[in-house]
Amino acid sequence: MSARVLVVDDILPNVKLLEAKLSSEYYDVLTATNGEDALKRVKQDSPDLVLLDVMMPGMDGFEVCKRIKDDPVSAHIPVVMVTALTDTADRVRGLQAGADDFLSKPVNDTALMARVRSLVRLKMTVDEWRMRENTASQLGVLEEKGSLMDEPVDNARVLVVEDQNFEAEKIAETLHVDDDIVIPVESGMSAIEYSSQHDFDLLVISLNLRHEDGLRLCSHLKSNEKTRGIPILMLSTENDMDKIAHGLEIGAHDYIVRPIDRNELLARARTQIRRKRFQERLKDSYEVSISMALIDSLTGLYNRRYLEVHLQKLLNKNQDMNKKLCVLVLDIDHFKQVNDTHGHLVGDEVLRTFSHRLNDNLRSFDLVSRLGGEEFTVILPETKEDMALFIAERLRRSIEEKPIKCSTPEGYINITTSIGGTIVEPGKYSVQEVLGRADKCLYEAKETGRNCTVFEKIGKLDPAKYAQQDIRNTKFE
Repeated sequence: MSARVLVVDDILPNVKLLEAKLSSEYYDVLTATNGEDALKRVKQDSPDLVLLDVMMPGMDGFEVCKRIKDDPVSAHIPVVMVTALTDTADRVRGLQAGADDFLSKPVNDTALMARVRSLVRLKMTVDEWRMRENTASQLGVLEEKGSLMDEPVDNARVLVVEDQNFEAEKIAETLHVDDDIVIPVESGMSAIEYSSQHDFDLLVISLNLRHEDGLRLCSHLKSNEKTRGIPILMLSTENDMDKIAHGLEIGAHDYIVRPIDRNELLARARTQIRRKRFQERLKDSYEVSISMALIDSLTGLYNRRYLEVHLQKLLNKNQDMNKKLCVLVLDIDHFKQVNDTHGHLVGDEVLRTFSHRLNDNLRSFDLVSRLGGEEFTVILPETKEDMALFIAERLRRSIEEKPIKCSTPEGYINITTSIGGTIVEPGKYSVQEVLGRADKCLYEAKETGRNCTVFEKIGKLDPAKYAQQDIRNTKFE
Protein backbone atom coordinates (compact mmCIF):
# COMPACT_ATOMS: atom_id res chain seq x y z
CA MET A 1 0.00 0.00 0.00
CA SER A 2 1.75 3.18 -1.16
CA ALA A 3 1.42 6.25 1.04
CA ARG A 4 3.03 9.60 1.70
CA VAL A 5 4.37 10.07 5.25
CA LEU A 6 5.52 13.41 6.67
CA VAL A 7 8.28 13.08 9.32
CA VAL A 8 8.66 16.15 11.55
CA ASP A 9 11.63 16.45 13.95
CA ASP A 10 14.12 19.22 14.66
CA ILE A 11 16.98 16.72 15.12
CA LEU A 12 18.27 15.64 11.71
CA PRO A 13 19.55 12.15 12.75
CA ASN A 14 16.04 11.32 14.05
CA VAL A 15 14.55 12.42 10.73
CA LYS A 16 17.05 10.33 8.76
CA LEU A 17 16.43 7.25 10.91
CA LEU A 18 12.66 7.36 10.47
CA GLU A 19 13.05 8.21 6.79
CA ALA A 20 15.26 5.13 6.27
CA LYS A 21 12.85 2.82 8.10
CA LEU A 22 9.83 4.05 6.16
CA SER A 23 11.59 4.14 2.79
CA SER A 24 12.66 0.51 3.25
CA GLU A 25 8.94 -0.32 3.39
CA TYR A 26 8.38 1.68 0.16
CA TYR A 27 6.66 4.68 1.70
CA ASP A 28 7.13 8.08 0.09
CA VAL A 29 8.73 10.16 2.86
CA LEU A 30 8.49 13.94 3.26
CA THR A 31 10.42 15.79 5.98
CA ALA A 32 10.20 18.98 8.03
CA THR A 33 12.42 20.23 10.86
CA ASN A 34 10.07 22.65 12.62
CA GLY A 35 6.39 23.30 13.20
CA GLU A 36 5.92 26.05 10.63
CA ASP A 37 7.50 23.96 7.87
CA ALA A 38 5.36 20.99 8.92
CA LEU A 39 2.14 22.99 8.54
CA LYS A 40 3.26 24.24 5.12
CA ARG A 41 4.00 20.68 3.96
CA VAL A 42 0.65 19.46 5.22
CA LYS A 43 -1.10 22.18 3.22
CA GLN A 44 1.02 21.76 0.07
CA ASP A 45 1.52 17.98 -0.07
CA SER A 46 -1.49 16.54 1.79
CA PRO A 47 0.36 13.58 3.37
CA ASP A 48 -1.42 10.36 4.30
CA LEU A 49 0.14 10.36 7.77
CA VAL A 50 2.19 12.71 9.97
CA LEU A 51 4.88 11.40 12.37
CA LEU A 52 5.35 14.38 14.66
CA ASP A 53 8.04 15.03 17.29
CA VAL A 54 6.70 16.69 20.43
CA MET A 55 9.73 18.55 21.80
CA MET A 56 10.63 21.12 19.16
CA PRO A 57 11.79 24.70 19.66
CA GLY A 58 9.29 27.42 18.83
CA MET A 59 6.04 25.66 17.98
CA ASP A 60 5.94 22.30 19.76
CA GLY A 61 4.25 19.15 18.49
CA PHE A 62 1.09 19.69 20.55
CA GLU A 63 0.44 23.02 18.85
CA VAL A 64 1.26 21.64 15.38
CA CYS A 65 -1.17 18.76 15.92
CA LYS A 66 -3.90 21.12 17.15
CA ARG A 67 -3.52 23.34 14.08
CA ILE A 68 -3.66 20.36 11.72
CA LYS A 69 -6.83 19.12 13.39
CA ASP A 70 -8.43 22.57 13.56
CA ASP A 71 -8.25 22.94 9.78
CA PRO A 72 -11.21 21.14 8.12
CA VAL A 73 -9.03 20.41 5.07
CA SER A 74 -6.42 18.48 7.08
CA ALA A 75 -8.37 17.37 10.18
CA HIS A 76 -8.80 13.82 8.84
CA ILE A 77 -5.03 13.26 8.36
CA PRO A 78 -3.79 10.83 11.05
CA VAL A 79 -1.11 12.23 13.37
CA VAL A 80 1.23 10.02 15.42
CA MET A 81 3.34 11.82 18.00
CA VAL A 82 6.86 10.47 18.47
CA THR A 83 8.43 11.52 21.76
CA ALA A 84 10.77 10.68 24.61
CA LEU A 85 8.11 11.84 27.06
CA THR A 86 6.71 8.95 29.08
CA ASP A 87 4.26 10.76 31.35
CA THR A 88 0.67 9.66 30.77
CA ALA A 89 -0.45 13.28 31.08
CA ASP A 90 1.61 14.14 27.99
CA ARG A 91 0.00 11.31 26.01
CA VAL A 92 -3.44 12.49 27.05
CA ARG A 93 -2.58 16.06 26.11
CA GLY A 94 -1.58 14.87 22.65
CA LEU A 95 -4.69 12.77 22.21
CA GLN A 96 -6.87 15.67 23.29
CA ALA A 97 -5.12 17.82 20.66
CA GLY A 98 -6.28 15.27 18.08
CA ALA A 99 -3.32 12.88 17.81
CA ASP A 100 -4.19 9.33 16.83
CA ASP A 101 -1.37 7.70 18.78
CA PHE A 102 1.88 8.15 20.69
CA LEU A 103 5.11 6.25 20.00
CA SER A 104 7.96 6.43 22.49
CA LYS A 105 11.60 6.91 21.54
CA PRO A 106 13.50 4.81 20.69
CA VAL A 107 10.76 3.78 18.28
CA ASN A 108 9.86 0.10 18.24
CA ASP A 109 9.96 -0.93 14.55
CA THR A 110 7.12 -3.43 14.91
CA ALA A 111 4.84 -0.88 16.55
CA LEU A 112 5.82 1.82 14.06
CA MET A 113 5.07 -0.14 10.89
CA ALA A 114 1.88 -1.68 12.25
CA ARG A 115 0.61 1.76 13.26
CA VAL A 116 1.53 3.35 9.95
CA ARG A 117 -0.19 0.63 7.92
CA SER A 118 -3.30 0.71 10.10
CA LEU A 119 -3.75 4.48 9.96
CA VAL A 120 -3.00 4.70 6.23
CA ARG A 121 -5.72 2.11 5.53
CA LEU A 122 -8.15 4.13 7.63
CA LYS A 123 -7.28 7.39 5.88
CA MET A 124 -7.68 5.86 2.39
CA THR A 125 -11.25 4.86 3.24
CA VAL A 126 -12.08 8.28 4.72
CA ASP A 127 -10.42 10.00 1.74
CA GLU A 128 -12.69 8.17 -0.67
CA TRP A 129 -15.84 9.14 1.21
CA ARG A 130 -14.65 12.76 1.53
CA MET A 131 -14.00 12.89 -2.20
CA ARG A 132 -17.41 11.42 -3.00
CA GLU A 133 -19.09 13.93 -0.67
CA ASN A 134 -17.17 16.74 -2.37
CA THR A 135 -18.23 15.45 -5.79
CA ALA A 136 -21.86 15.49 -4.68
CA SER A 137 -21.43 19.06 -3.43
CA GLN A 138 -20.11 20.18 -6.82
CA LEU A 139 -23.11 18.58 -8.50
CA GLY A 140 -25.44 20.52 -6.25
CA VAL A 141 -27.06 17.59 -4.42
CA LEU A 142 -25.27 17.89 -1.08
CA GLU A 143 -23.97 20.67 1.10
CA GLU A 144 -20.54 20.21 2.68
CA LYS A 145 -20.69 19.98 6.48
CA GLY A 146 -18.23 20.11 9.40
CA SER A 147 -14.89 18.41 9.89
CA LEU A 148 -13.76 15.40 11.91
CA MET A 149 -13.16 17.39 15.10
CA ASP A 150 -16.76 18.71 15.05
CA GLU A 151 -18.24 15.27 15.65
CA PRO A 152 -19.85 14.61 19.07
CA VAL A 153 -18.29 11.97 21.33
CA ASP A 154 -21.00 11.48 23.96
CA ASN A 155 -23.87 8.98 24.29
CA ALA A 156 -21.94 6.26 22.49
CA ARG A 157 -22.74 2.56 22.73
CA VAL A 158 -19.64 0.63 23.82
CA LEU A 159 -19.18 -3.14 24.11
CA VAL A 160 -16.41 -4.17 26.53
CA VAL A 161 -14.99 -7.71 26.34
CA GLU A 162 -13.03 -8.25 29.56
CA ASP A 163 -13.09 -11.19 32.00
CA GLN A 164 -11.42 -9.25 34.84
CA ASN A 165 -14.40 -7.64 36.58
CA PHE A 166 -12.47 -4.82 38.24
CA GLU A 167 -11.05 -3.75 34.84
CA ALA A 168 -14.47 -3.88 33.19
CA GLU A 169 -15.95 -1.77 36.01
CA LYS A 170 -13.10 0.75 35.72
CA ILE A 171 -13.70 1.10 31.97
CA ALA A 172 -17.45 1.53 32.43
CA GLU A 173 -17.01 4.17 35.15
CA THR A 174 -14.57 6.09 32.96
CA LEU A 175 -16.80 6.08 29.88
CA HIS A 176 -19.88 7.08 31.87
CA VAL A 177 -18.31 10.58 32.04
CA ASP A 178 -19.55 10.97 28.44
CA ASP A 179 -22.89 9.33 29.22
CA ASP A 180 -21.85 6.31 27.17
CA ILE A 181 -23.92 3.14 27.34
CA VAL A 182 -21.41 0.43 28.28
CA ILE A 183 -22.22 -3.28 27.87
CA PRO A 184 -19.65 -5.54 29.61
CA VAL A 185 -19.27 -9.19 28.57
CA GLU A 186 -16.74 -11.82 29.62
CA SER A 187 -16.46 -14.00 26.51
CA GLY A 188 -16.08 -13.80 22.77
CA MET A 189 -19.29 -15.74 22.23
CA SER A 190 -21.25 -13.16 24.22
CA ALA A 191 -19.56 -10.37 22.29
CA ILE A 192 -20.51 -11.92 18.95
CA GLU A 193 -24.10 -12.40 20.12
CA TYR A 194 -24.50 -8.82 21.40
CA SER A 195 -22.80 -7.23 18.39
CA SER A 196 -25.03 -9.16 16.00
CA GLN A 197 -28.16 -7.88 17.72
CA HIS A 198 -27.18 -4.28 18.57
CA ASP A 199 -25.29 -1.39 17.00
CA PHE A 200 -22.14 -0.17 18.74
CA ASP A 201 -19.84 2.83 18.30
CA LEU A 202 -16.80 1.15 19.87
CA LEU A 203 -15.58 -2.33 20.82
CA VAL A 204 -13.08 -2.56 23.69
CA ILE A 205 -11.45 -6.01 23.62
CA SER A 206 -8.91 -7.52 26.01
CA LEU A 207 -6.09 -9.46 24.38
CA ASN A 208 -5.45 -11.16 27.74
CA LEU A 209 -8.67 -13.15 28.13
CA ARG A 210 -8.01 -16.19 30.31
CA HIS A 211 -9.81 -18.85 28.29
CA GLU A 212 -9.77 -17.62 24.67
CA ASP A 213 -7.80 -15.72 22.08
CA GLY A 214 -8.72 -12.03 22.01
CA LEU A 215 -6.98 -11.60 18.66
CA ARG A 216 -9.13 -14.29 17.10
CA LEU A 217 -12.21 -12.43 18.34
CA CYS A 218 -10.91 -9.20 16.76
CA SER A 219 -10.37 -11.04 13.49
CA HIS A 220 -13.89 -12.50 13.55
CA LEU A 221 -15.50 -9.13 14.23
CA LYS A 222 -13.50 -7.41 11.46
CA SER A 223 -14.50 -10.10 8.95
CA ASN A 224 -18.20 -9.91 9.81
CA GLU A 225 -20.18 -7.52 7.61
CA LYS A 226 -22.21 -6.06 10.49
CA THR A 227 -19.24 -5.33 12.77
CA ARG A 228 -16.31 -4.72 10.41
CA GLY A 229 -16.90 -0.94 10.48
CA ILE A 230 -16.89 -0.65 14.29
CA PRO A 231 -13.55 0.58 15.69
CA ILE A 232 -11.75 -1.80 18.03
CA LEU A 233 -9.69 -0.56 21.00
CA MET A 234 -7.43 -3.35 22.28
CA LEU A 235 -6.38 -3.76 25.93
CA SER A 236 -3.02 -5.41 26.55
CA THR A 237 0.32 -5.26 28.35
CA GLU A 238 3.63 -3.77 27.24
CA ASN A 239 4.97 -7.31 26.72
CA ASP A 240 2.32 -8.02 24.08
CA MET A 241 3.58 -5.64 21.37
CA ASP A 242 3.67 -8.45 18.79
CA LYS A 243 0.01 -9.21 19.55
CA ILE A 244 -0.86 -5.53 19.33
CA ALA A 245 0.92 -5.20 15.98
CA HIS A 246 -0.96 -8.24 14.68
CA GLY A 247 -4.23 -6.75 15.90
CA LEU A 248 -3.56 -3.53 14.01
CA GLU A 249 -2.73 -5.55 10.90
CA ILE A 250 -6.07 -7.36 10.96
CA GLY A 251 -8.04 -4.15 11.38
CA ALA A 252 -8.13 -3.06 15.03
CA HIS A 253 -7.92 0.72 15.29
CA ASP A 254 -6.07 1.45 18.54
CA TYR A 255 -4.74 0.00 21.79
CA ILE A 256 -4.10 0.98 25.39
CA VAL A 257 -1.50 -0.61 27.66
CA ARG A 258 -2.22 -1.77 31.19
CA PRO A 259 -2.40 -0.43 33.85
CA ILE A 260 -5.20 1.59 32.27
CA ASP A 261 -5.05 5.32 32.85
CA ARG A 262 -8.60 6.68 32.94
CA ASN A 263 -7.82 9.93 31.14
CA GLU A 264 -5.92 8.14 28.37
CA LEU A 265 -8.72 5.60 27.96
CA LEU A 266 -11.30 8.37 27.67
CA ALA A 267 -9.18 10.27 25.13
CA ARG A 268 -8.57 7.19 22.96
CA ALA A 269 -12.22 6.16 23.11
CA ARG A 270 -13.32 9.65 22.07
CA THR A 271 -10.91 9.62 19.13
CA GLN A 272 -12.33 6.36 17.80
CA ILE A 273 -15.96 7.34 18.39
CA ARG A 274 -15.38 10.69 16.68
CA ARG A 275 -13.75 9.02 13.65
CA LYS A 276 -16.54 6.46 13.32
CA ARG A 277 -19.26 9.11 13.47
CA PHE A 278 -17.40 11.30 10.99
CA GLN A 279 -17.10 8.45 8.49
CA GLU A 280 -20.72 7.42 9.02
CA ARG A 281 -21.90 10.98 8.48
CA LEU A 282 -19.94 11.25 5.25
CA LYS A 283 -21.31 7.95 4.04
CA ASP A 284 -24.92 8.37 5.13
CA SER A 285 -25.47 11.95 4.00
CA TYR A 286 -23.73 11.23 0.72
CA GLU A 287 -25.72 8.09 -0.05
CA VAL A 288 -29.11 9.57 0.82
CA SER A 289 -28.60 12.82 -1.08
CA ILE A 290 -26.92 11.44 -4.13
CA SER A 291 -28.95 8.37 -4.96
CA MET A 292 -31.68 10.09 -6.96
CA ALA A 293 -29.36 12.22 -9.07
CA LEU A 294 -26.32 10.04 -9.63
CA ILE A 295 -27.31 6.39 -9.26
CA ASP A 296 -28.46 4.17 -12.10
CA SER A 297 -31.88 2.95 -10.96
CA LEU A 298 -31.61 -0.50 -12.56
CA THR A 299 -28.17 -1.61 -11.34
CA GLY A 300 -27.61 0.61 -8.30
CA LEU A 301 -24.25 1.70 -9.74
CA TYR A 302 -23.07 5.25 -10.27
CA ASN A 303 -24.12 6.72 -13.60
CA ARG A 304 -22.06 8.50 -16.24
CA ARG A 305 -22.76 11.94 -14.80
CA TYR A 306 -21.16 11.00 -11.49
CA LEU A 307 -18.29 9.09 -13.12
CA GLU A 308 -17.15 12.06 -15.19
CA VAL A 309 -17.00 14.44 -12.22
CA HIS A 310 -15.40 11.95 -9.84
CA LEU A 311 -12.87 10.62 -12.35
CA GLN A 312 -11.69 14.15 -13.13
CA LYS A 313 -11.07 14.71 -9.42
CA LEU A 314 -9.07 11.46 -9.25
CA LEU A 315 -7.02 12.48 -12.28
CA ASN A 316 -6.26 15.86 -10.67
CA LYS A 317 -5.29 14.14 -7.42
CA ASN A 318 -2.98 11.74 -9.26
CA GLN A 319 -1.23 14.64 -10.95
CA ASP A 320 -0.80 16.53 -7.66
CA MET A 321 0.40 13.51 -5.68
CA ASN A 322 2.38 11.76 -8.43
CA LYS A 323 0.28 8.60 -8.31
CA LYS A 324 -1.39 6.44 -10.94
CA LEU A 325 -4.75 4.77 -11.44
CA CYS A 326 -6.29 2.14 -13.71
CA VAL A 327 -9.37 2.63 -15.91
CA LEU A 328 -11.31 -0.39 -17.18
CA VAL A 329 -14.20 -0.32 -19.66
CA LEU A 330 -16.31 -3.50 -19.81
CA ASP A 331 -18.97 -4.57 -22.30
CA ILE A 332 -21.32 -7.57 -22.05
CA ASP A 333 -20.71 -9.72 -25.11
CA HIS A 334 -23.65 -10.16 -27.53
CA PHE A 335 -26.05 -8.44 -25.14
CA LYS A 336 -28.38 -7.45 -28.00
CA GLN A 337 -28.96 -11.15 -28.67
CA VAL A 338 -29.97 -11.63 -25.03
CA ASN A 339 -32.65 -8.94 -25.35
CA ASP A 340 -33.80 -10.11 -28.79
CA THR A 341 -34.00 -13.77 -27.78
CA HIS A 342 -35.24 -13.61 -24.19
CA GLY A 343 -36.74 -10.13 -23.83
CA HIS A 344 -35.79 -7.05 -21.83
CA LEU A 345 -36.84 -8.55 -18.48
CA VAL A 346 -34.06 -11.14 -18.77
CA GLY A 347 -31.73 -8.44 -20.07
CA ASP A 348 -32.37 -6.39 -16.94
CA GLU A 349 -31.70 -9.43 -14.75
CA VAL A 350 -28.38 -9.95 -16.52
CA LEU A 351 -27.40 -6.29 -16.05
CA ARG A 352 -28.19 -6.41 -12.32
CA THR A 353 -26.25 -9.61 -11.68
CA PHE A 354 -23.34 -8.39 -13.80
CA SER A 355 -23.19 -5.23 -11.66
CA HIS A 356 -23.28 -7.17 -8.40
CA ARG A 357 -20.40 -9.40 -9.50
CA LEU A 358 -18.24 -6.40 -10.34
CA ASN A 359 -18.87 -4.86 -6.92
CA ASP A 360 -18.27 -8.15 -5.10
CA ASN A 361 -14.80 -8.49 -6.63
CA LEU A 362 -13.48 -5.00 -5.88
CA ARG A 363 -12.30 -2.92 -2.92
CA SER A 364 -14.69 -0.56 -1.13
CA PHE A 365 -12.96 2.52 -2.55
CA ASP A 366 -12.85 1.32 -6.17
CA LEU A 367 -15.47 2.99 -8.36
CA VAL A 368 -17.93 1.04 -10.55
CA SER A 369 -20.31 2.86 -12.88
CA ARG A 370 -22.69 2.11 -15.73
CA LEU A 371 -21.88 4.19 -18.78
CA GLY A 372 -25.10 3.17 -20.51
CA GLY A 373 -26.65 0.11 -22.11
CA GLU A 374 -24.36 -2.87 -21.50
CA GLU A 375 -21.18 -0.82 -21.00
CA PHE A 376 -19.56 -0.33 -17.59
CA THR A 377 -16.49 1.37 -16.15
CA VAL A 378 -14.27 0.40 -13.22
CA ILE A 379 -11.76 2.85 -11.70
CA LEU A 380 -8.94 1.43 -9.54
CA PRO A 381 -7.21 4.24 -7.61
CA GLU A 382 -3.55 3.90 -6.58
CA THR A 383 -3.15 0.44 -8.14
CA LYS A 384 0.10 -0.88 -9.60
CA GLU A 385 0.12 -2.30 -13.11
CA ASP A 386 0.57 -5.98 -12.23
CA MET A 387 -2.29 -5.85 -9.74
CA ALA A 388 -4.53 -4.04 -12.23
CA LEU A 389 -4.01 -6.87 -14.73
CA PHE A 390 -4.93 -9.49 -12.13
CA ILE A 391 -8.04 -7.58 -11.09
CA ALA A 392 -9.22 -7.15 -14.69
CA GLU A 393 -8.86 -10.87 -15.36
CA ARG A 394 -10.56 -11.70 -12.10
CA LEU A 395 -13.56 -9.60 -13.14
CA ARG A 396 -13.68 -11.31 -16.53
CA ARG A 397 -13.53 -14.78 -14.92
CA SER A 398 -16.23 -13.87 -12.39
CA ILE A 399 -18.64 -13.32 -15.31
CA GLU A 400 -17.56 -16.24 -17.48
CA GLU A 401 -17.31 -19.01 -14.90
CA LYS A 402 -20.79 -18.89 -13.35
CA PRO A 403 -24.14 -18.83 -15.22
CA ILE A 404 -26.52 -16.00 -14.35
CA LYS A 405 -29.84 -16.99 -12.80
CA CYS A 406 -32.72 -15.43 -14.73
CA SER A 407 -36.23 -15.98 -16.09
CA THR A 408 -35.36 -18.19 -19.07
CA PRO A 409 -36.86 -21.68 -19.52
CA GLU A 410 -33.55 -23.13 -18.31
CA GLY A 411 -33.43 -20.76 -15.35
CA TYR A 412 -30.02 -19.38 -16.25
CA ILE A 413 -27.96 -17.89 -19.06
CA ASN A 414 -24.24 -17.92 -19.83
CA ILE A 415 -22.61 -14.61 -20.69
CA THR A 416 -19.09 -13.26 -21.06
CA THR A 417 -17.51 -9.82 -21.03
CA SER A 418 -14.81 -8.00 -22.99
CA ILE A 419 -12.54 -5.60 -21.12
CA GLY A 420 -10.30 -2.74 -22.22
CA GLY A 421 -7.87 -1.20 -19.75
CA THR A 422 -5.31 1.54 -19.39
CA ILE A 423 -2.89 2.59 -16.65
CA VAL A 424 -3.01 6.36 -16.27
CA GLU A 425 0.36 7.79 -15.21
CA PRO A 426 0.54 11.13 -13.33
CA GLY A 427 -0.16 13.97 -15.74
CA LYS A 428 -2.79 16.33 -17.08
CA TYR A 429 -5.58 14.32 -18.73
CA SER A 430 -9.25 14.80 -19.44
CA VAL A 431 -11.93 12.26 -18.58
CA GLN A 432 -12.77 11.84 -22.28
CA GLU A 433 -9.12 11.13 -23.07
CA VAL A 434 -8.60 8.32 -20.56
CA LEU A 435 -12.00 6.76 -21.24
CA GLY A 436 -11.18 6.90 -24.93
CA ARG A 437 -7.91 5.09 -24.36
CA ALA A 438 -9.64 2.29 -22.44
CA ASP A 439 -12.48 2.17 -24.97
CA LYS A 440 -9.98 1.69 -27.80
CA CYS A 441 -8.63 -1.36 -25.98
CA LEU A 442 -12.20 -2.62 -25.48
CA TYR A 443 -12.77 -2.35 -29.23
CA GLU A 444 -9.62 -4.41 -29.81
CA ALA A 445 -10.87 -7.03 -27.30
CA LYS A 446 -14.11 -7.34 -29.26
CA GLU A 447 -12.28 -7.57 -32.57
CA THR A 448 -10.00 -10.35 -31.29
CA GLY A 449 -12.79 -12.72 -30.27
CA ARG A 450 -14.45 -11.19 -27.17
CA ASN A 451 -14.34 -12.68 -23.66
CA CYS A 452 -10.82 -11.33 -23.20
CA THR A 453 -8.90 -8.43 -21.67
CA VAL A 454 -6.75 -6.01 -23.66
CA PHE A 455 -4.53 -3.39 -22.00
CA GLU A 456 -2.99 -0.34 -23.59
CA LYS A 457 0.71 -0.93 -24.47
CA ILE A 458 0.43 -4.53 -23.22
CA GLY A 459 -2.10 -6.12 -25.55
CA LYS A 460 -4.31 -9.12 -24.99
CA LEU A 461 -3.76 -10.81 -21.63
CA ASP A 462 -3.10 -14.54 -21.43
CA PRO A 463 -5.80 -15.96 -19.08
CA ALA A 464 -3.56 -18.88 -18.10
CA LYS A 465 -1.04 -16.47 -16.59
CA TYR A 466 -3.59 -15.20 -14.10
CA ALA A 467 -5.76 -18.27 -13.50
CA GLN A 468 -3.67 -19.67 -10.62
CA GLN A 469 -3.70 -16.61 -8.40
CA ASP A 470 -6.67 -15.82 -6.19
CA ILE A 471 -6.88 -12.06 -5.85
CA ARG A 472 -8.74 -12.37 -2.57
CA ASN A 473 -5.51 -13.60 -0.99
CA THR A 474 -3.35 -10.96 -2.62
CA LYS A 475 -2.42 -7.71 -0.88
CA PHE A 476 -3.40 -4.64 -2.88
CA GLU A 477 -0.51 -2.29 -3.45
